[in-house]
Amino acid sequence: MAEPLKNIYDGTFIEDFGQKLQSAWPAFDKAGFAASVKEADWELLELKGRIRRITEALGAFLPADYEEALGVLFLVDEVCTGFPYLFFPDYVEVFGRGDEHWQFSMEALARFTARSSAEFAVRPFILANPKRMLPQLMSWAEDSNEHVRRLASEGSRPRLPWGQALPLFKKDPAPLLPLLEKLKKDPSLYVRKSVANHLNDIAKDHPQLVIETAERWKGTHPHTDWIVRHACRSLIKQSEPKVMALFGYAAHSNTPGDASLVSDASIELDRDVLRIGEEVRLHYRLKVTERKEERQVKLRVEYGIDFVKANGKTSLKRFLLSDRLYAGGETLDGLRVHSFANLTTRKHYSGKHELTLWVNGKEAARTSLTLLEEQE
Repeated sequence: MAEPLKNIYDGTFIEDFGQKLQSAWPAFDKAGFAASVKEADWELLELKGRIRRITEALGAFLPADYEEALGVLFLVDEVCTGFPYLFFPDYVEVFGRGDEHWQFSMEALARFTARSSAEFAVRPFILANPKRMLPQLMSWAEDSNEHVRRLASEGSRPRLPWGQALPLFKKDPAPLLPLLEKLKKDPSLYVRKSVANHLNDIAKDHPQLVIETAERWKGTHPHTDWIVRHACRSLIKQSEPKVMALFGYAAHSNTPGDASLVSDASIELDRDVLRIGEEVRLHYRLKVTERKEERQVKLRVEYGIDFVKANGKTSLKRFLLSDRLYAGGETLDGLRVHSFANLTTRKHYSGKHELTLWVNGKEAARTSLTLLEEQE
């Protein structure tokens, strides 16, 4: 099992960081700082709680004047790089949100994001004063440093994982579109990933807006095409017809009597009763229908499971098997092993689970299994 992320602050990390600060600023009380960080409930704190505890301890042991305190952090930030140092921008979030510090805090966030990431710390500034922050985000989008350009997009995502949601942009993302337009050809993959994730966030609340953006952007530049494909991944999983057509997936016919995309589709299991924690082998098979007008068709083949939830209802989740061009008459015949072990992201419950085979968003075959409670 992977080590919990919060444990990056265990061992000698706090003491080593305190030593770095004291070497740069001899007045720093490294022993007092370490003791303050590791108070009695330290072991109970999760990752974000530990980051905030370090921030608060810095507030107690750095100079009381905010800008003077940042000056001390500026002495060591070049040797404090990577994820563990998220408390540098967190310090700005906690102590630098007064109007009198605004410009200095913006400069600090841009500086710190290049060493770690200020994507979480910038969000309270956006929530507090979006009109003031939008020009700042646009300015960052033109920065020569890819980390600062990414901050413009990542920090303003409506639904940033681990970060505060931005309800105003969930409701109306239009003010952010000029920012994304500015970054749509960015030479940095790091930035392009953020732009794509930003659009994918918007698609959850405003799918039509993302569809229109994708249709407008696609084909304008290779970098932009990469963003469009990655940004539409959720819409593709939902088999949204306009997006499926945009990326060349074959369409199902709505005309009665027309041949379907595939024939002889089946999904079979090596067992139809198993317990939570066990796995099942899925054998799937289909034959691509030959079409006179098309020698090849693009198909996205998935299997789905209607997972039983705690309340007895079910929730469908689909898993990708294949996404490529197929020749007419070609047969897809494969095996996939699926585990019903509990995960941090999914807890399994006993009951009847329907398993389905999907082709371009349409069910092609179905079977089922019964999941029993884990054996004690």
